[in-house]
Amino acid sequence: MANNPVVNIFRIKELRDRLFFTFVILVVFRLGCVLTIPGIDAAALVTYFEGLVNQNKNAFASYMDFFAGGAFSNFSVFMLGVMPYVSTQIILQLALIIFPGLKKAAQEDGGQRRVAAWTRIGTVFVCLIQSLAVTVYASSIPNAIAMTNPIAFRLLAMLTVTTGAMVTIWLGDQITAHGIGNGISMLIFAGIVARLPHAVMDLGKRIHSDQINIVLVIVVLLMFVAIIALVVFEQRGERKIPVHYAKRVVGRKMYGGGSTYIPFKINPSGVIPVIFASSFLTFPLQIVSTLGNHAEAPRWVSRLSVILTPTGLLYNVLLVLLIVFFAYFYTQVTLNPIEIAKNVRENGGSIPGIRTDKIEEYMQKVLNRLVLPGSLYLALIAVIPTVVQIFFDFPQSIAMLMGGTSLLILVGVDLDTMSQIEALLKMHHADGLVKKGKLRSRKL
Repeated sequence: MANNPVVNIFRIKELRDRLFFTFVILVVFRLGCVLTIPGIDAAALVTYFEGLVNQNKNAFASYMDFFAGGAFSNFSVFMLGVMPYVSTQIILQLALIIFPGLKKAAQEDGGQRRVAAWTRIGTVFVCLIQSLAVTVYASSIPNAIAMTNPIAFRLLAMLTVTTGAMVTIWLGDQITAHGIGNGISMLIFAGIVARLPHAVMDLGKRIHSDQINIVLVIVVLLMFVAIIALVVFEQRGERKIPVHYAKRVVGRKMYGGGSTYIPFKINPSGVIPVIFASSFLTFPLQIVSTLGNHAEAPRWVSRLSVILTPTGLLYNVLLVLLIVFFAYFYTQVTLNPIEIAKNVRENGGSIPGIRTDKIEEYMQKVLNRLVLPGSLYLALIAVIPTVVQIFFDFPQSIAMLMGGTSLLILVGVDLDTMSQIEALLKMHHADGLVKKGKLRSRKL
């Protein structure tokens, strides 16, 4: 027991404090997910969403609850979760690439703080738009609004939901600074895990009532176990590019020399493309679905809300294309071949068989060959819930939580959390979590 890594986690004070702090923040987050916003009749919500579940027509609500851990159907203060913040990050990162002036300002002293401030200001505007759509959606639910003045309700709900979203982002920042790290991803992870017990209970009820064949359930579960193993294998796979460094004489001493390698992961961006693509589609999906359910909505909006559903062909095609796009986009932002090649040349390095002036071109070619299959693999896993739901007749709430985006986020965040704990254990001269191999941290 003395060298047990699990025991060492609780023996090291710094690691124990970080884990406890993370646990407290997650408890606060989950409490906020069940705290209904003012002016909403919680009993009417329960009756409405139970009716939707029985009719299996809760596609949009289930999709939003998937990321918020049930907070959306509760109309809680944290119902928007961290998706507005992630969507604003995507828009700002694209703007930094499109507009050179913004990129130059971000690279100056204090530029990162300036970009962070812009992101939070933009998040407020996105939250206000989404919270307005939420009030329109609430007005379509019978007896859901307990206030007699609709204008006062909308203003109060928009203020509450926007404030709740910003508090959620602040909680994620606290986990990053004082907890185990990767706070935003950890909150998404907590929301998905919170939905698992409900999904298991729902699956058990359907098996007991003979709505789903038990043999089919076993086959699907075995398939997802195999997919988890493939996801772990794909997340940890890498291509090693050998680099030779020439010896340099400085004064009377000789420096450098030897060989090393540059690790390029098969999927350099991890689960970021999936989170970005899902959050990017969440914003128009919420607006269109909310307006489409309204009685006075234009006909084309109603038709678009029917077409643009998480189980529809158009949505899944857009999801696949966005995953591939964000995989290339995020890889170029985090692994710039030009900067890597510049550092290799400045340190007297060279790649065997590659001319010095062709290093950028060679690295770009290697990245392209890695990112394409990696992004297609992510996209394939992301659409698995739709396939399971349509061809195996699984409920949406169960299919979304058993695979696809949820599976990628669960495995990715879990691996990253383990790598964070591994690093802290090694820093305090304790045994790591694994005896063979090495966990590599990914910047989520």
